[in-house]
Amino acid sequence: MRLLAPILLAALALAASASAGRPRVDARAFLVQNGANGEIVYEHDARERLPIASITKLMTALVVVERAPLDALVVVSASAVGVPGSTIGLRAGERLTVRELLEASLIQSANDAANALAAHVGRGSIPRFVELMNRRARLLGLADTHFTRPDGLDDAGHLSSARDVTKLARVAMQRPAIRTIVAKRRETIAGGRSLHTWNDLLGTFPGVVGVKTGHTSAAGWSEVAAARGAGFTIYATLLGGSTRNGRNDDLRELLRYGLSRYRPFAVISAGRIYGRVSTEFGRKPIEAVATRALVRVVRVDRPLVERVVVRTVVTLPIRRGAALGEVRIYDRGALIGRRRLVAARAVGRPGLSGRTAWYAGRALSQIRGWL
Repeated sequence: MRLLAPILLAALALAASASAGRPRVDARAFLVQNGANGEIVYEHDARERLPIASITKLMTALVVVERAPLDALVVVSASAVGVPGSTIGLRAGERLTVRELLEASLIQSANDAANALAAHVGRGSIPRFVELMNRRARLLGLADTHFTRPDGLDDAGHLSSARDVTKLARVAMQRPAIRTIVAKRRETIAGGRSLHTWNDLLGTFPGVVGVKTGHTSAAGWSEVAAARGAGFTIYATLLGGSTRNGRNDDLRELLRYGLSRYRPFAVISAGRIYGRVSTEFGRKPIEAVATRALVRVVRVDRPLVERVVVRTVVTLPIRRGAALGEVRIYDRGALIGRRRLVAARAVGRPGLSGRTAWYAGRALSQIRGWL
């Protein structure tokens, strides 16, 4: 076996999008991350602890879907009524399903709906539910996060960071119910209530599938957004924007930048010759080819390393498709894919007369060398 010298695959780095400059953002903190592998593409003060307003409701929703059936009926408690900010006008004693209240919390960003869910799951106690929120945050490793409310209204000590918000959004989006709800622009629930999203990117930016906005005087205009690319999802979190339009424009630029960093690429090509293996009796070397292509989503501005391991020599006969080695692709030292290499053609073993002639010719060459 032999290891060929690493080959840098620079074709991706030549992509026109790789030259795109980083956007300038008017916000206190932001982070752009590849949702598939957690790679951070761009960030600024991503660990700064800041108010996050109604983005909080992602944790509220996560705790709820983990602890309550979606079709369970919730009796609205008096503690959920009269909460300031965005609401759906809940009345004490009213009955709605968990799903309907989740839709109100995540689409309309209704504070009364979030508190009704908290009281239901907290067995009548909103503070008990907040303890569950903080416990879940610790389990997720959200070291910059502490909750004091289920709705996200400004409150001392209610803080998170762009890094933690992004991780929370990625985890929440693994839940089908949450993933479905945050992609909706409108919905109608009990009492003929019409819900309308505050997420201006839904339906206006290609590929956006959520996730949650937030705005208070302390938090400014904030949002965590997710947009699908070809085989990957980019998350962009912006905290503390100055205006709603400015937040939207900056998030569009952050998402564009993140999406431009990645492309699906055939890192291994079917039928390509990756090496040649020597044979016996003077026959031509056999081409080692990959029988199947391998496509991976990779960074356009970072080269990959290709390593090919093939046999030094093979004995004859050898059939077409016989294993000869392997090609491996690495990204920053991590293996991202491999394919077997096989013989591109069959080579037979010469008959007795052919082998005799080859041995005779070889002996004659050695004798000439001695003379």
